[in-house]
Amino acid sequence: MEQAKIIKEERPLKDRIKGYAYLLPAIIILSLFMFWPFIQTIYRSSFLTNNMGENAQFLGLGNYQELLTSSSFWNSVLVTLHFVLIVVVVGVSIGFLTALLCQKTFPGIKFFSTSYAMPMAIASAGMAMIFQVMLNPTVGIVNRVLGTFTNYLATPDTALLAVGILTGWLNSGMNFLYFSSGLASIDESLYESGSIDGANGLQKFLFITLPSLKPTLFFVIVTNVINAFQGFGQINILTKGGPGQSTNVIVYDIYRNAFMNYRYGFASAESVILFVIVMVLTIIMFRFKKGANN
Repeated sequence: MEQAKIIKEERPLKDRIKGYAYLLPAIIILSLFMFWPFIQTIYRSSFLTNNMGENAQFLGLGNYQELLTSSSFWNSVLVTLHFVLIVVVVGVSIGFLTALLCQKTFPGIKFFSTSYAMPMAIASAGMAMIFQVMLNPTVGIVNRVLGTFTNYLATPDTALLAVGILTGWLNSGMNFLYFSSGLASIDESLYESGSIDGANGLQKFLFITLPSLKPTLFFVIVTNVINAFQGFGQINILTKGGPGQSTNVIVYDIYRNAFMNYRYGFASAESVILFVIVMVLTIIMFRFKKGANN
């Protein structure tokens, strides 16, 4: 330890500067496109803005006070949490099950693997338009198969579920790749040892596959939660936050306040609160993982 410290202290200044020079392009890009816009968002959230987005009057925490006492905002928070839950359950389940199906070699496995991974290559806007036709109450294939004439996207009880299922399916392609990589990294000798000890298929799955996939599963859940909070395109195309406010997630509410109501300061405050919500949930998930490992 002391020897490593001495070596570190003896590194010439030129080498240390060279290391920071390699990082400089990435630091500049992050500063221009992430850090500076976020700082600007925090700054603008303390102002009342005009229709051109210019700061007109300093409000301090006025936008935050109005936001936190708004029933519409808390409805958006509740809708967003429901949406995230649907997206994560659907996306992770489909990705995991399809990855399991492709672990065995059989004729046509390459075709199925490509099909299961394909959702990651499809634009959400294009798929949302196809999904809109599929759910059409008169000519849509879903109603034809079920023998119903329900407008699922115009019904408050089903609109959020429909959009959540679509978003989860779009995320399932990437989840499939993550889970496939995780399953491929499991040592086959573990399954052979289980077979020797008399373990059946279910026992191998519960005591070998699932424990080995814990790091992959945690990563997939965290990334899916973050992506679900950013879901916008499909909601904008399919429901536009309706019917009523049943699909008015926080991201769409930010868009509506900024570009329809021209309340840029209010929308900036909402963006900051969304960032805090996602950050807190991410910290909780990491704490939970750390506690589970201990």
